[in-house]
Amino acid sequence: MSPWRRHRVRIALTLLPVAIALLHAIGVWRLGFIDRLDHFIYDVRLNATMPRTLDPRVVIVDIDDASLRQFGQWPWSRDKLARLSTELLKRQEVAVLGYDVLFVESDDSAGLASLRELASGALRGVPAFAAEVERLAPALDHDAAFARVLIGQPVTLGYYFTQDASPSTKGLLPEPVLAASAFPQGRRYAPRWNGFGGGIAPLAQAAPSAGFLNVLVEDSEDGVVRSAPLLGRYEGDAARPGYYESLALSVFRLSVGSPPITPLLVEDSWALGAPVLEALLLGRGGAQRRVAVDSQAGALVPYRGPGGAKGGSFRYVAAADVLNGKLAAGELKGKIVLVGATAPGLQELRTTPAGPAFPGVEIHANIISGLLDGRLPAIPDYARGYDVVVVLFAGLLLAFGLSLLSASRAVLFGFAVGVALIGLNSWLYLGAGLVMPLAAALLMTALAFVLNMSWSYLVEARGRRGLAQLFSSYVPPQLVAEMLEQPERYSMRAESKELTVMFCDMRGFTRLSERMAPVELQTLLNGVFSRLTEIITRHRGTVDKYMGDCVMAFWGAPVDAPDHAALAVQAAIEMAAAVREIDGIHRANGRPGIGVGIGLNTGVMSVGDMGSALRRSYTVVGDAVNLASRLEGLSSQYGVQILATDSTCLAAPGHVWQELDSVYVRGREAPVAIFTPVAIAGQLDPERLAQLDRWASVLAAYRAQRVEEAQELLAPLLTQHGEKILYRVYAQRLASMAIRPHDPGWDGSTRFETK
Repeated sequence: MSPWRRHRVRIALTLLPVAIALLHAIGVWRLGFIDRLDHFIYDVRLNATMPRTLDPRVVIVDIDDASLRQFGQWPWSRDKLARLSTELLKRQEVAVLGYDVLFVESDDSAGLASLRELASGALRGVPAFAAEVERLAPALDHDAAFARVLIGQPVTLGYYFTQDASPSTKGLLPEPVLAASAFPQGRRYAPRWNGFGGGIAPLAQAAPSAGFLNVLVEDSEDGVVRSAPLLGRYEGDAARPGYYESLALSVFRLSVGSPPITPLLVEDSWALGAPVLEALLLGRGGAQRRVAVDSQAGALVPYRGPGGAKGGSFRYVAAADVLNGKLAAGELKGKIVLVGATAPGLQELRTTPAGPAFPGVEIHANIISGLLDGRLPAIPDYARGYDVVVVLFAGLLLAFGLSLLSASRAVLFGFAVGVALIGLNSWLYLGAGLVMPLAAALLMTALAFVLNMSWSYLVEARGRRGLAQLFSSYVPPQLVAEMLEQPERYSMRAESKELTVMFCDMRGFTRLSERMAPVELQTLLNGVFSRLTEIITRHRGTVDKYMGDCVMAFWGAPVDAPDHAALAVQAAIEMAAAVREIDGIHRANGRPGIGVGIGLNTGVMSVGDMGSALRRSYTVVGDAVNLASRLEGLSSQYGVQILATDSTCLAAPGHVWQELDSVYVRGREAPVAIFTPVAIAGQLDPERLAQLDRWASVLAAYRAQRVEEAQELLAPLLTQHGEKILYRVYAQRLASMAIRPHDPGWDGSTRFETK
């Protein structure tokens, strides 16, 4: 039998993901998760290639919290903004001034409107009053003062568009930069809006240009600002339809002499009707600048780095410093200046690939920076055709290569195809600024490889071996042996179960890392983790992950363990003892000491195979997991090595527990009681038992705010066990309570805001 016929089933199986990927690429069957993966790939690549350098050409004048404290809450009176603009335009000689703020309301802070109402109403019979009001009007009309500053100056004001079932308009719109007839019928070329909030008439008529502030269109899939529209179509008023420019494009055009805009349309590569928008051409003749846009007049934002004043992409200057004249004359000469706000309550934060809380004004700044460099990345109109060709070519290679090669060579071949796809895509992005789809081809490669390789592993013996390989890195060998007896009971599918989770963190690791060579530090970590992991596995625990100097583990999955809490507590006690032993050796050798902090919690959590499309792991997630993590961080506050919740305490009655406190941790609205294990039940000496009884009385008096009683009960414990951090902490709390009035609303719990 020929190799083709012998492997026809494997070839057909491999072609299945190829067919699915082709349907997605062509657009017949768009799969949302593939689009989301493309977004993820783009975000990762953008973050990896951002220059993270300062662009000195663009400056942000920041209406920050300090400026508000000095000059009052927003909105400021327009005379302040007139002073600000005069300083920037005249003394600083900036090239262009753009306002990422709105001026949709008139400024009546000087009371001119009220005075005129009096003159025409209650004091109508006093002509002298009316005359005096009109004489003072120029000084009191702050809007007019601001407008006079803007006339003939390179200033762009901001406004916004809306799309509502019942549209509303406010203020004035500027003239459109393109008429509605600039684009042919039959296709949508830009976001469409039917309402707006424009500047008030005096300002809108005085400023030479204006641009809309919208950066996120309503049909954005995940709310992440990867691209922003440079043009938008307003069609709410039949008398003023047309295409309007964004703030970023308006500011840029002002900086280069306000060249006209011409859309560059190309034939649809899929021959589906009207031509497709490919770019915007600024200027005329051979001096035209080409601005790459997508089919909806959007530009991918070329983020330079993390946002904000500390991000380092743009210089931030406090508005107060400008108003106070702290900048040297001409310090901002020739700069493009954007006025925006980062003060709490004013700033417009957006989710972007460069950060989850990105200042809106800096999105405009990044676009302007990209326009100045001529480096806006683009998704060409032929991107879908590229995706089809790549998927088809790589799919055929995989279908026959994976099926005909040996297992080891097939692995190398599949890896090579994946690397080639990533390499080609990255070369197009870095070399030509083209953003091409990659997710469909990558997922097809991965799925084709998995289907092909798994064809030979359908029998039960192979399934058992796969199960052992799947869980061997997570659970102890003896548990894997138990799982292999009934493999059908176990899978990586997520489920909710009551488990006990542990977070164990090394204390003093930072001091060690400063004094030890990297190889020596690696040997230490490996030794400590090996010792702790051996204890966890001996007590039937599942190691979830290692995070720096922290170990995460859980009990009760994948193999059921009714006594999971008791197993976890005993493991924690032995781990703490093991670290104390290692600490003794370290101190004897003259090295800094190390300690351990352990957090335990028992509760319902989700367990299973979780993660991203590129990396997954068998892990636990949920509120109960987060709580254990918080407890690990709190252990040092009480001078103990192990902290556990009341749920773990109740589930492990074989140990004697000491209650330490009731706490609010970050992210939870209800308090949780925390405990530390003292000894195994029945093995506590009378003296220690008496100490615990006295401590319980201290805690009861403390929570009842009976300060003097609690201090009297605590005094003997401080005398006999003054080295205990727990007792010293409560002594300080009681001393503080003694000078404060009784708080009837206090529930006896301590609030921690840090993680």
